[in-house]
Amino acid sequence: MPEVIVQYQAEIIKALGETFVMVGASIVAAVLIGLPVGTFLFLCRKEQMLAHRFTSHLLNLLVNTIRSFPFLLLVVFLIPFTRLIVGTAIGTTAATVPLAIIAIAHYSRLVEQSLLDVPKGVLEAAISMGASVKDVIFKFLYVEARSGLVLGLTTSIISFISYSTIMGVVGGGGIGDFAIRYGYQQFKTDLMLYVIIIIVILVQLIQWIGATVAKKIDKR
Repeated sequence: MPEVIVQYQAEIIKALGETFVMVGASIVAAVLIGLPVGTFLFLCRKEQMLAHRFTSHLLNLLVNTIRSFPFLLLVVFLIPFTRLIVGTAIGTTAATVPLAIIAIAHYSRLVEQSLLDVPKGVLEAAISMGASVKDVIFKFLYVEARSGLVLGLTTSIISFISYSTIMGVVGGGGIGDFAIRYGYQQFKTDLMLYVIIIIVILVQLIQWIGATVAKKIDKR
């Protein structure tokens, strides 16, 4: 192992920990909030169970607005909100706020797309049997779309890792920020390449796990 990598080993481990915190918070936000938002995006569409034009337009407007922001500008724009929520706009904890917001918008759209792939006959059968909205969601929609939901979450997690590299602008740290500050800016090419390899391996592992789980639970 090159001497420069040994020299920065502790910092690399710390940066990985910061990345896991930021991405972990994003995953929690995506599942707990993005999944319900995406579900309502689907259910409030025209001809769906909860069809409501105003709600549908409002949710679409919010999701599209957040997704259309260049992420760096979104981070800066949310600084006052971040300070209000966590008491500071600097650090790893503060970095989780904009990441969580983009995670919600990103995954909710993928959830909607996965639910749109559920055959209409499944919903019609559920409704004809007198299933409640809750039953339709949990016993039919999520069951039929579970593979797509997992793949969507996998894609989102990889995007969250990419977004986390920008969080150095607010002192969020992370492995991507480490590569930029110590590798690129200090002209330590070998260190930068080592970190890039770590990120590539991490992304490949996440993709493999997600694809494996999705294939295992796919009922088709």
